[in-house]
Amino acid sequence: MSFKLANIEGRAALVDGENYYDLETISNGKFDNDTSNALTNLVGLSELSEDLSKSEPTGLLHDVKIDAPISAPKNCYAVGLNYRNHAEEAGMDIPSVPMVFTKHTTCLVGPNSTIEMRSDHVDYEAELVVVIGQPGKDILKDKAWNHVAGLCVGQDISDRTVQFSSKPPQFNLGKSFDTFGPMGPYLVSPDSLQNKESLQIECKVNQEVRQKDNTNDLIFDIPSIISYLSEIVTLNTGDVIFTGTPGGVGVMEGKFLKDGDVLRTSIEGLGTLKNDCKRISDHSGVNKS
Repeated sequence: MSFKLANIEGRAALVDGENYYDLETISNGKFDNDTSNALTNLVGLSELSEDLSKSEPTGLLHDVKIDAPISAPKNCYAVGLNYRNHAEEAGMDIPSVPMVFTKHTTCLVGPNSTIEMRSDHVDYEAELVVVIGQPGKDILKDKAWNHVAGLCVGQDISDRTVQFSSKPPQFNLGKSFDTFGPMGPYLVSPDSLQNKESLQIECKVNQEVRQKDNTNDLIFDIPSIISYLSEIVTLNTGDVIFTGTPGGVGVMEGKFLKDGDVLRTSIEGLGTLKNDCKRISDHSGVNKS
């Protein structure tokens, strides 16, 4: 079931190399223009992807704006402290169960969107992102991959001032400012990858490597996260899960994002996000020094 699904200026498209193919057009209306709807027919997506050579490309990726691959997910979950080196750098115990919080879906933006910052303490967190295909409840670990539509690159941008402004810290608002969830550049089906459970992940600020690891270092792997979540909530088609970030986040060394920085986040086989950082104002809760 191999495919690469993109959201090109609000329209679902399949990707092959540098070309994209409008999904509604090449399917003769079998699919509509909504990427979330496309995830309900993964077999059909794969069949179309296999036959792309028979269709004329709609255009080139570098000529268009690429949006977040899932148009309107119902939920967005995220896992904290899910790499051992990140838990250790934070001085936290290794968690015994996934530490789950939510990001509001309004923060999700495309792979080249500008990150709009409202304090001097905005941080980066490179993450592997999972998108649910087949919905489910009480999903067994050995069946969990059957519920994954695809994987992509993500950034869990965090305003540390807001995150730690209350005691105990409250994660979701500090990580849910508009533009604080870049993801993409497209959704890659797991079977497109040589080893979906072992992918190199890297984050650069300008040209400095800040994070570098492999997703096989996850404390709770994707099946464990899906199984755990689905015991509590029903997972829906299109739900987004940020799986955690490796060590090297800026807060540990006071290396926060600055106006004009360029953030590049790459995962092997999934592509790269390139996000400009712009300081637009002060949040009302910012403590000015």
